[in-house]
Amino acid sequence: MTKKSSVEKAFLSGNEALARGAWQAGLKVACAYPGTPSTEILESLSLFPEVDVQWSVNEKVAYEVAYGAAVGGVRSLFACKHVGLNVAMDPLMTSVYTGINAGFVVVVCDDPQMHSSQNEQDTRWVGIYAKIPILEPSSPSEAIEYVAEAFAISERMDTPVIVRMTTRISHSKEDVAIGNRKEIPARPLEKNVQKYVMLPGHARIRRQLLEKRLVNLKALSEKSRFNRMEIKNPSLGFITDSVTYLYLKELYPDASYLKLGFLYPFCDEKIKQFAKSVKQLRVVEELDPFIEDHVKKLGIAKAKGKHPSYGMGELNSDLIRQIMEGKPKTVKPRPGRAPRLCAGCPHWSVFSVLKKLDLHVSGDIGCYTLGALAPTSAMHSCLCMGAGVTIQEGLRRAHPDSRIVGVIGDSTFVHSGITGLINAVYNKARGIVFILDNSTTAMTGGQNHPGTGLTIRQEATHPLDLKALCLSCGVDFVEVIDPHGNVKALEELVLKRLEADGLSVIICKHPCVLLK
Repeated sequence: MTKKSSVEKAFLSGNEALARGAWQAGLKVACAYPGTPSTEILESLSLFPEVDVQWSVNEKVAYEVAYGAAVGGVRSLFACKHVGLNVAMDPLMTSVYTGINAGFVVVVCDDPQMHSSQNEQDTRWVGIYAKIPILEPSSPSEAIEYVAEAFAISERMDTPVIVRMTTRISHSKEDVAIGNRKEIPARPLEKNVQKYVMLPGHARIRRQLLEKRLVNLKALSEKSRFNRMEIKNPSLGFITDSVTYLYLKELYPDASYLKLGFLYPFCDEKIKQFAKSVKQLRVVEELDPFIEDHVKKLGIAKAKGKHPSYGMGELNSDLIRQIMEGKPKTVKPRPGRAPRLCAGCPHWSVFSVLKKLDLHVSGDIGCYTLGALAPTSAMHSCLCMGAGVTIQEGLRRAHPDSRIVGVIGDSTFVHSGITGLINAVYNKARGIVFILDNSTTAMTGGQNHPGTGLTIRQEATHPLDLKALCLSCGVDFVEVIDPHGNVKALEELVLKRLEADGLSVIICKHPCVLLK
């Protein structure tokens, strides 16, 4: 008769496990803006009443609120996807100089293969660029463990710490050992001007301390249990990280491994030691040759990476076999179906009008980006959050007599569109900006934002009045219209405003059909 394990387990995704680990580690404040594949981290944390959670209006704001909480003396967390980190890079770069008071963890979820993203970035480079430590779990079980260690490193080394996830780790599930929450008392609030006020004179001193910190972090990386050597067959050894480690272990169970979990700063001595212990050394990783380049810089000539064609997209077992055979990347095309707006979506009416009138449409990030695809085919640019407003202005300045309009969603407008609208007003721009207000952040699963009047926990709050906001910015004309089943009236309104001078905002307001 076998004894039952006393360890409590739960079947969790990587995002759920990371949230659980942060809660167990005494997390007090967590902030984010929704973005796939990171969204579920905040949604999971909202289930724990001990954590103060918020959907912030954008990633820069979220980072600063979470950082403020850490400076205030409580453990805090900021979560985003890779492109969201771009928005937060300004405060991140300087917060590495200032350091923190209590632990501050920055969770970044990369999206190899661009399942739900407009570009493919490798956040590991931020470690070098920002001089910030990076931990990288390869499974939900490691996510729950790594985030706790990240808080400990943050406090020990006086620095924010990045925990890097990828889509495959964020959304894969496994049985995870869970524990109880550790309550961490708040640290006293400090008035330390030299530490937290980055005047040039103070920043120069902090810059020197940052370099000393990197030396100490490197020593910590050398000793970290997250950088693990598994010596078996010395004829073949792999240096790897993240989910690639799991693929390799499945294909080559008898090989030797240096699995990097405390990814940056690099554990140079451990890398050299491992290289000496194996005859053939392969470096296999997703996306950029981040590890490979560093291993070669250490003078390890026998290290062999992957063909440049594997620098895009996710890896899998088949592709790793091709890498080991020295073949360029080949992927069999799979049958697919183009995405489209949901049946009954209010955006159909808007894009049908834009198409009928043959307008040039500057678009934005949201489910309405699908307006670019057939059958509407009525969007002609989409760059980043907020650019539906600003690119429209730039296009009109290049072609002032052309019929050019901008389209942006309600959540995206609050995220990054307001400043562009103010810029347009200030610089006397003309044209029409459509705010497609479906009362939710639909693309990432229907999260609340300031315009909905509800918080992440469905608590009532002051709803943002988009019409009043636009008028307060100085927009000449603002009209709210329900586009659903009201195509003729919308068309007439658009034709009228195309002939008008100045800047017009048309708020097309109808709730998303998926809202309960």
